[in-house]
Amino acid sequence: MENTIACHECDLLQFFRDLPEGSAAKCIRCGSTLHQKKRNSLERTLAFATGALILLVLANVFPFLSLKIGQQVRETTLATGIRELYAGGMPEVAILVFITTILAPFVQVTCMLYLLVPIRFGRIPAKLPQVLRFLHGLQPWSMMEVFMLGILVSIVKLAKMAHIIPGISLISFIALIFVTAAMTVSLDSHLLWEKWDQRR
Repeated sequence: MENTIACHECDLLQFFRDLPEGSAAKCIRCGSTLHQKKRNSLERTLAFATGALILLVLANVFPFLSLKIGQQVRETTLATGIRELYAGGMPEVAILVFITTILAPFVQVTCMLYLLVPIRFGRIPAKLPQVLRFLHGLQPWSMMEVFMLGILVSIVKLAKMAHIIPGISLISFIALIFVTAAMTVSLDSHLLWEKWDQRR
């Protein structure tokens, strides 16, 4: 079976046959990678998406950090941090943090599960093209790495004032960053489009 694809670098439209797993198709003009067929792509992506959902729940349920000053211990969660930003007169920042660290990752993971779970059981999800396009457009809004960098800067500044105890949420959040990245990288979207083309 032949497929057509336009090179992302030089825009040359060309044909390539089905590739064996682990191999890649190169552009005949500029040599850039047109498509790489990843091993067990859908199964690995589904596993990463399931793990990401579990980590996302843990990151939002358990304490993120605990600050111990003397005998007083104050626990914070992701939600309380957003509320403090809103109450402190920064509603725009609070909304942006909510979207980029909670809402966008949750929607990204649920969209991935919506696509992959039915395929795992031999069914094609409805609205697959629309969900794939939405998922692609959503990726820039998931900026957990930037939030994590801000947290690390805050920890360094607060270390001299209080004893900081990392919570389960913080560990889950760090793991979530790597698992979400692995989920995105492991997905071979060409396989999803092939499933959609073969639905009839």
